[in-house]
Amino acid sequence: MSTDTTGATAPDQQGHPELKRVLGPGLLLLFIVGDILGAGVYAVTGRLAGQVGGIAWLPFLVAFAIATLTAYSYLELVTKYPQAAGAALYAHKAFGVHFVTFLVAFTVVCSGITSASTSSGLLASNLLIGLGNDAPSKGLVLAVALGFMLVLALINLRGVGESVKFNVVLTVIEMAALAIVIGIGIWVIGKGDGDLGRITVFESPDDKGLFMAVTIATAIAFFSMVGFEDSVNMVEETKDPERIFPRMMLTGLGIAVIIYMLVAISVVAVIPADKIGAPSNAEAGILIDVVKIGAPDLPIDDFFPFMTVFAVANTALINMLMASRLIYGMARQHVLPPVLGKVLPGRRSPYVAIGFTTLLAFGLITYVRLGSESTIVGSLSGTTALLLLAVFTIVNIACLILRRDPARPNGFRAPTIVPVLGAIFCAYLLGPWARLEADMIQYKIAAGLLGIGIVLWAATRLFYKPEGGHFADIEHMDVDPSDDPR
Repeated sequence: MSTDTTGATAPDQQGHPELKRVLGPGLLLLFIVGDILGAGVYAVTGRLAGQVGGIAWLPFLVAFAIATLTAYSYLELVTKYPQAAGAALYAHKAFGVHFVTFLVAFTVVCSGITSASTSSGLLASNLLIGLGNDAPSKGLVLAVALGFMLVLALINLRGVGESVKFNVVLTVIEMAALAIVIGIGIWVIGKGDGDLGRITVFESPDDKGLFMAVTIATAIAFFSMVGFEDSVNMVEETKDPERIFPRMMLTGLGIAVIIYMLVAISVVAVIPADKIGAPSNAEAGILIDVVKIGAPDLPIDDFFPFMTVFAVANTALINMLMASRLIYGMARQHVLPPVLGKVLPGRRSPYVAIGFTTLLAFGLITYVRLGSESTIVGSLSGTTALLLLAVFTIVNIACLILRRDPARPNGFRAPTIVPVLGAIFCAYLLGPWARLEADMIQYKIAAGLLGIGIVLWAATRLFYKPEGGHFADIEHMDVDPSDDPR
């Protein structure tokens, strides 16, 4: 493939047109930071403080360390195979087993749907708070969440693709909202009203030891660190990716974890210990409480919930765009039923794939919202982390196996111990010991989603046998429906 850094478009070795290389270091960094930031920090910070007390910043740091190990593996693989198919491509090249490739690809799809479903609940709660309803009923939150997912589907049907420059605007808004929280925390501590000494205090509501409590909290915090892996899909649009990508991905992860740790410290310092981690706070986003408690005389709390809504909505839209396009790509690769690859004649948007992913999201949101309070809090965000930890484990193993292939000139190479530790730690966080008893529902949700995919995969293998085989052109699986010649 051409390494032209001028932004010119040229065909690759298989004759496929290359994407235009428009991303320099600055835009790529903002894209990565924007992809990591979003719903995660709003959704999990309260739960972390509820599990480990004042050291709520520590699980963010541990999750960052594990994510960074996996990022090294992604960097080695993306500079060796600079195509946009991501984890599914690496699994296919490493194992050469179609079913494994499918499982990885569909797991990524499911993680996008569960992440967007998490965002829908958070958005509904925060939007209703912004409109003056501080204690919305479960049914009202459900209705708003489903309505939001329907709006996302309609936007998706219009064929609205991601614009990197628009993503920059959204990233600035996301960072501004978090800067407000951090600024209030610094202001409260500076006035002497904040208890900064609490940031070294470990508290466990279930009398767990430090190691196990931090393990559980790290599994929760991992939801806030995901997103960096999506940036590999931008490699074909990046100028000089072998040189730029490693530095920008690691810098983006570092910026995100610093912001997260400062947010966690602000939460602990501003909010009284007996109010941290309450289910209502964790559900609506405890950062709103930081604004209300830390700056009660300022009009910030009038518009802050709407800033969080904007940030969370961006996360959900990106995830549903990704999920529907991957489903479309797998249908085009004859891995899922061909009907899922149909596109609207005018808009050229994959309407069947969009409908399929939206229906799955509707089912998830309804199932969780109609469950108990313990089912609501953390079940979908935890399932997202669970699914991606499984993908990351495979990516780290694939990185080791694919050392058999020669690296590209100037390609990135991780120290061998890094993917080994990445695989071990990610696999460890998959276990039931890394989850609260109430969070065991995550395994059922993940199994149910993957079960649907496996049934569709088996039906496709049984009734549809294409020439050339399944995953015949996986390097170009994540394609733009507007390029469909039909």
